[in-house]
Order: sequence, then structure tokens, then C-alpha cells
Amino acid sequence: MATSAQPWQLGLAGSAGAEALATSGTASTEGPERPGPLQDETLGVASVPSQWRGVQGIRGETKSCQTASIATAEASVQARKHVDAEVQTEAPEPVSLPSVPRYNGPQLAAFLRKVEAMVTRELNKNWQSHAFDGFEVNWAEQQQTVTCLHTLSYPPAQGQGLHVTGVSWNSTGSVVACAYGRLDDGDWSTLRSFVCAWNLDRRGLSPQQPSAVVEVPSAAMCLAFHPTRPSHVAGGLYSGEVLVWDMSRPEDPLLWRTGLTDDTHTDPVYQPSRGEAEVGATAVAFSSFDPSLFVLGTEGGFPLKCSLTAEEAAVTRMPSSVPLRAPAQFTFAPHGGPVYSVSCSPFHRNLFLSAGTDGHAHLYSMLQAQPLTSLQLSHKYLFAVRWSPVRPLVFAAASGEGDVQLFDLQKSSQKPTVSVKQTEDESPVYCLEFNCQQTQLLAAGDAKGTVKVWQLSSEFTEQGARETELLDQLASEVAS
Repeated sequence: MATSAQPWQLGLAGSAGAEALATSGTASTEGPERPGPLQDETLGVASVPSQWRGVQGIRGETKSCQTASIATAEASVQARKHVDAEVQTEAPEPVSLPSVPRYNGPQLAAFLRKVEAMVTRELNKNWQSHAFDGFEVNWAEQQQTVTCLHTLSYPPAQGQGLHVTGVSWNSTGSVVACAYGRLDDGDWSTLRSFVCAWNLDRRGLSPQQPSAVVEVPSAAMCLAFHPTRPSHVAGGLYSGEVLVWDMSRPEDPLLWRTGLTDDTHTDPVYQPSRGEAEVGATAVAFSSFDPSLFVLGTEGGFPLKCSLTAEEAAVTRMPSSVPLRAPAQFTFAPHGGPVYSVSCSPFHRNLFLSAGTDGHAHLYSMLQAQPLTSLQLSHKYLFAVRWSPVRPLVFAAASGEGDVQLFDLQKSSQKPTVSVKQTEDESPVYCLEFNCQQTQLLAAGDAKGTVKVWQLSSEFTEQGARETELLDQLASEVAS
């Protein structure tokens, strides 16, 4: 509600009203038709709408935005199938044990008294027996008998069709060397060849890249490492020369050479040896017990027992500035052809082996001409034979049919214990050598220009009980 006054009403009350208020202090009544000068009046509600809101209004805009489309894909995954299965075992059946009758004491005592004398006699016999002396149980797991550990070659030598004519281990047993030459018919005196060595302990060994290579002016027919100097090796050439190299000096390895004079060999050197003989010497082996004693293999097929202490002068075809002696002391029964290899036993002073072109290996005693035994190991040539350095009754042979054969005379004296194929096309195996330091290794060289290193199991490296005694018995039976 609002209260208002008309202007004319306010004017009328200006002086008179003020005077009336001053004199009476009360308002006069003029009658019902005319209001008094200061009389309240109630009027109706006046509403004044806002024109600004109507003009301005509420400004607003509606807008929208769209994001880039989202790529979606659906995929499904199949869970692994599971199958449940149950196995029902049969209910165990009770095992019924037969009832054991109570023993009869008097009968048992009577039986023991009856057999007492016999059991005591047999126990005494067993106690006095030496059948199991030195017997030791080997609990080690047995490996495969023979495995090929390395196949070594020198491609330039193989490209010339050269054979491996000799192999040798150095004094540490870590390096194997081979001679490249030719053993078939022909004049190989001017054929360039090689002596190669591989260090098997070197990290990153490359089978076709030797650790050392020496070029040789003539076909190399054999070689041997120095017994104590691991880098020194001697080789015999087809030209008749003997050379010594230091394999640790690749730039200038030659240490010594015999040259070609009236005092040197005039025929191919198949194994380095001293002196000259009217018979053609093809192989030599020194005794492990007497450094002056050695055995020669000859072209005539008969082995010769020889000595460096011989004083008899040799009959020679050509003059020599060096006095030559005749070393032969004893002649053994011959093979059916030239002897290509001989080997003295490292465990018995009187035993040695020989191998020849007749395909036989002979076991001889120094004390008699006839062989102890003769084994036909090949229908072709036998080119090499070697005693094991650790097993008194074990030896190896290289055949012209591509085989390496291992014999254990404790098991059989007639057939090899193991025969392994060195060459698939039956190319001859010309040479082989046991490793005296790492006795599980055996190296063999062949006509394909390859050296294979064979790893032997403990069957061929661990000496059996009474093995040396059995070897002594074998030698004494030959001598009797």
C-alpha cells in the first residue's frame, strides 16, 4: 500500500494549518464532504513495470560442436578349452602273505653242522684267491665309446690333392700338427706342400684356419714335435731333407735343415732316423726303456731290432764323411709286404707292434723271431699302428679302407673293440697318434687332407685291474 497527497491539499494547509497546529494542537473537522488538511488516504496499488528488462531481455545463443570420429573395432577372444577327467583306481586287493612255519630248531642245527666243513673250506679258498686283487668299482657314467671332436683341414692343401702323411701332438697336448704330402706313386720332390698346426685350446678355433702354416718346398712325408719344446717340430721331406721349424715364429719359422749333400738322405724320409742302410727303412720306433734300442720297419717286410751302440761298420754304396755303423742286431719274421709302421710298448720292454701292406698287425717279442699273434685288420693296406700311452693292452690301427680301429687285448685278441669310419668313401687313413697329455684324444689323418680328433671314453683311458700283470704274462708266454 502507498500513501500520497494532492498538491492543492498541501498548499492549503501551508499557513492556516500551521497556525491551527500552533494554537490548538489538533486538527479541525470541516465536515464529511471535504477532507481535512492532514488526513490519511488509502489508494489502490500502482504497478510500474521495468522497461529496461523488456528492452534488453536475456540474450542467449545455442551452439553445438562435434569431436573427430572415434575408430572402434570389435574383437573376440577364445579361451583355452579345459577338459576335466577323473581316474578311478581300483580298490587295492589285500595281499595275503603265506604263513611262515616256525623253524625246527633241532633240524636247522643239524643242517648247519653238516655243511660247516664244506663252507669253511670254500671260504678259505676264496680268502687265498687273488682273482679280485686291485679291483675297483667305477661309478662314473659311461660315455659313448668314441666321438669325433674336431675335423681339421687346410683348403689350399686339399685344393692340390695333398694327403695328410703324418700327425703329431706337442709336449703340452694342446697343439696338433700335420704334414701334407703324397703317398701314392709319382715324383713329389718339387711339389709345394705345407705343415700346419692347430691349437685346440685357443678360443674361437677355426677348423679350416690353422694357428700356424709353414710352406715346404717338397712333399712332407712325416713330422714329430720335440719332446720338451712345445713349438719345435721336425719334418722329413720327399726330397730327402730333414727340417726343423719353430711354429711360434710365423715370419721366419725355419731353425735348421740338413740340405742335400753326400751325407744326407737320397730317398724320401718317411720317419726321421739316424744312419743309412742297404735295406729301405720305412718306419722307426724307439724303446721306452732303452734309449739306444729301436725297431725299424723295412720295404722287405721284416722288422729289424737295432741299437745305436753298434760298432760294426756299415757297408755303403756311396762314400760318406761321417762313419756309418750297421745297427741291425736281430731280424724278425716278415710281413707279406712292406712294413709301414712300428710301435714299441710303453709298458713292456720286449713287446712291439708292426703293420704292413698285407693288412696284418703283428705283435712281436724282442726275444723271438715269430710274432706272438697276427691280426688281419684290413683287406687293403695298414698304414699305422700305435700303442695307447695309458692302457697296456690297448692299441689303435689305421686302415686303407678308411677305418680307425681300437683294440683291447683284455677283451679280445682277434677283433677290434671299436671301429670308426674316418672317411665315408673309404679313402685310406695314413697316420694316427695318441695324445700323451690329454689321453682321451686320438688324432688321425687321411687321404682327403683331413685330420680328425677322436675323443675316447674312459673305457680306453682307465687302466683295468691286473692289466700290466696280464701284459707280462703275454710276454712271458711268447718267450717260453
